[in-house]
Amino acid sequence: MKEFIDFFFQPYYANSAFDILLELIAVSFGIASVIFAKSENIMVFPTGIISTILYIIICYKFILYGDMLINIYYTLMSLYGWYVWSFKVSGNNIVITTSKKDDSVKSVFIFLSTIVIISSTYIYFERMKHMTDYLDTFTSAIFFTAMWLMANKKIEHWIFWIIGNSISIPLYFVKGLGFSSIQFTIFLILAIIGYREWKKNLIK
Repeated sequence: MKEFIDFFFQPYYANSAFDILLELIAVSFGIASVIFAKSENIMVFPTGIISTILYIIICYKFILYGDMLINIYYTLMSLYGWYVWSFKVSGNNIVITTSKKDDSVKSVFIFLSTIVIISSTYIYFERMKHMTDYLDTFTSAIFFTAMWLMANKKIEHWIFWIIGNSISIPLYFVKGLGFSSIQFTIFLILAIIGYREWKKNLIK
């Protein structure tokens, strides 16, 4: 048990109290955002924006450029989603739907474009050397696609979150961001619950 605790906290020994607090705050707002998403509450976006902006700072300090780009994208997509969820269509809020062919084509485009952009970024900074860099690229593509689908209230976004979170749990642990690894564990549980709740609402 002691070995596990030491392994978990070892990366934080060299960090300042401010850096640790920053990550904890980002994690807290991230969890709150997913909870709001599960219940279709528009607060998913402002809480998510706070979390992603903090993670932009954290990822820059940890030289995690791929993760920094994904959080910049999260921030922009959260602003877009905030607008879409607030916009009234024929007097009704946007409702949960399944992806149509057009949505699937856009999702594939976003996924492949993300892989190209993140890979190019890592190659430019000479970071495409470790397995974590390849996994970063793959999870970034998954999360970019998930965020776009969520902003448009497509139920499939939960499936992307489930896959991405499952990979990110061990990935962030290896990166030395233990608290973020715990966050992705909570995200995974909430994503499974969220998918079930959205599916019930879709059937209704």
